[in-house]
Amino acid sequence: MIRRRFPWLSYLVVVTGAVLTVVPFLDMVMTSFKGAGEAGTLPYRFLPKAFDWSNYRAAIDQLDLPVLFRNSVVATAVITVSVLITSSLAGYALAKLRFPGRDLIFRLVLSTMMFPPFLFFIPHFLILVHWPLAGGNDLFGRGGAGLTVSIAALAMPFLVNGFGIFLMRQFMVSLPDEVLEAARIDGAGEFAVWWRIVVPQTMPVLLTLGLLTFVQAWNEYIWALLISTANPDVMTLPVGIQFLQDYVDPTRTMPIVMAGLVMSILPVLILFLLLQKYYIRGVMLSGLK
Repeated sequence: MIRRRFPWLSYLVVVTGAVLTVVPFLDMVMTSFKGAGEAGTLPYRFLPKAFDWSNYRAAIDQLDLPVLFRNSVVATAVITVSVLITSSLAGYALAKLRFPGRDLIFRLVLSTMMFPPFLFFIPHFLILVHWPLAGGNDLFGRGGAGLTVSIAALAMPFLVNGFGIFLMRQFMVSLPDEVLEAARIDGAGEFAVWWRIVVPQTMPVLLTLGLLTFVQAWNEYIWALLISTANPDVMTLPVGIQFLQDYVDPTRTMPIVMAGLVMSILPVLILFLLLQKYYIRGVMLSGLK
């Protein structure tokens, strides 16, 4: 009723939300071009007096950017691919296969979503420290640092995602059983049914899950910082950018940090723009809120 009488109100809400979302991002970009002493001063200036590209050069010089970028890309790619595979397989099993304890397993998966991820960081770290025959450890996991000094440590706690399993299972429940049964009658095994029939039909949801996982893994900070203390060679972009706070010139700290943030956001922004239509379609199909 209100929408019919005041149609402009809907547009006002949408425009207000868009402004509140975009302005902080634009402020970050503009701050990355500000000169010494411009950031954080009053009265506040949104635009820089002159666009100073040296902040980006300073950020690159202070960071070992190729190494940080490589570590972030490797960890994020491994996590994303693993989550897509495990979530799709587990979702298919919980949605379309009948076996004892299926509902109990699904409830256990749901229960993992009720706890904050950092609650498990200490157990994960202890498991990696005592990983047998890795990082100088013996067969019983003693004597060395385990996997905490390897780049694999960045990805291992996030290889399986309870939310991803839940999302895929909820979508796969709606797939017609008749098509799957016809494939089985034709001699296809369960893996062939999953790969040839289920995966193509769930591609929009998989792309949505992949994008969400990519963003989360790319921006992971607390776990990456914990692993970086054990081995600085596996430091990722978010951790390295935080270290820019120690830049020698305090008047240029904020612009240089913002320049580093802009460079770290670009891969995520480009990926989202490329997959935008698939992401929207996946959200609509899955009912994701």
